[in-house]
Amino acid sequence: MIIRRYLVKQVVETSLVVIALLTLIMMGGRLIKYFGIAAQGRLDASVLFSIIGYRLPEFLTLIMPLGFFIGLMLVFGRLYIDHEMAVLNASGVSRNQLARLLAPLTIGFLIFQLVLMTWISPWGLRKFEQLSSTQAVRTGFDLVRPKEFVSSGPYTIYASSLSEDRKNLRDIVFYERATKENKPDVVILAREATRVEIPNDPANVVDLIDGRRYEIYPGQPRYTQAEFKSYRLRIENDKEADVSGDQAESMRLKQLWEKRQDPVVQSELGWRLCVPFAIVVALLLATALSEVNPRQGRYYRLLPAILIFASLIVALMAVKTRMTKGQLGIWAYPTVLFVYAFVTLLFLRKPNLAPKLKLKLSK
Repeated sequence: MIIRRYLVKQVVETSLVVIALLTLIMMGGRLIKYFGIAAQGRLDASVLFSIIGYRLPEFLTLIMPLGFFIGLMLVFGRLYIDHEMAVLNASGVSRNQLARLLAPLTIGFLIFQLVLMTWISPWGLRKFEQLSSTQAVRTGFDLVRPKEFVSSGPYTIYASSLSEDRKNLRDIVFYERATKENKPDVVILAREATRVEIPNDPANVVDLIDGRRYEIYPGQPRYTQAEFKSYRLRIENDKEADVSGDQAESMRLKQLWEKRQDPVVQSELGWRLCVPFAIVVALLLATALSEVNPRQGRYYRLLPAILIFASLIVALMAVKTRMTKGQLGIWAYPTVLFVYAFVTLLFLRKPNLAPKLKLKLSK
């Protein structure tokens, strides 16, 4: 159908431009932060764009619905301003029928959003955590300055002196903070340390000479110690970050389902499965709110409409917060979506309802 192809082309092009602009705006501060860290030498410049790429899907989970909604509002608004909607109405095509013509496109956006939230975004977060762990170790050694304690991630390193190539250090203090429950903090004191580069080995390897290794259990009157003449410290990259992920946001869908009794996990599971349906509510809201008088301009209702749709996202985020505290069940997500959809459908079926309510409130 010619009208459908025309609408789909307009909505897709406009939505993609809006999504690109919103992504640039929302990631701008993060980009400046990462570039600043890289400029200080605390981040390997070669992985800078990898980090940005891994974090991008997380931002898109909220940008996509908003960008799609704004795209719909701009396209529908232009149809009213250019009198194209009047021509379509005269031809027997109502605004509700236009919304139905966009149903396949909306389903396509919904499926992409579902894939983004259930697979791509968690995968990106797991890869980001893994990369951050690697960089924390690497930059910790690269940033060592004589007679200063330098921290990077869970690691703190001290050396009284170091060679120009930064591979040989003297009077070393190495501290690794435990990142998992029931695991000890590790403190290593050594007279000398030499960094070892092993081809095709992603681990960070350091040979320590004449020292002691302590394991200290936080909050417990318990520790162990061992002396050594030579000790090879091998710091592996966090392989588990790619397998399971310690945070609910980075867990696979299967893991979330297996641990769904936990309130935090349950809130994340509901968030991933229900938020994509905000795309459908976006179509309904745009259809109901985009009607404007040509004299008012296409942007007359854009800001109020964005605030209404943003209130839906905020309501869903509030539900997620309450669920993590065990105050709400997973049913709260579809309830919020249903309320917004029901009220919008009510106004679509009864266009004169809004003026009547406005008249009553003004009395």
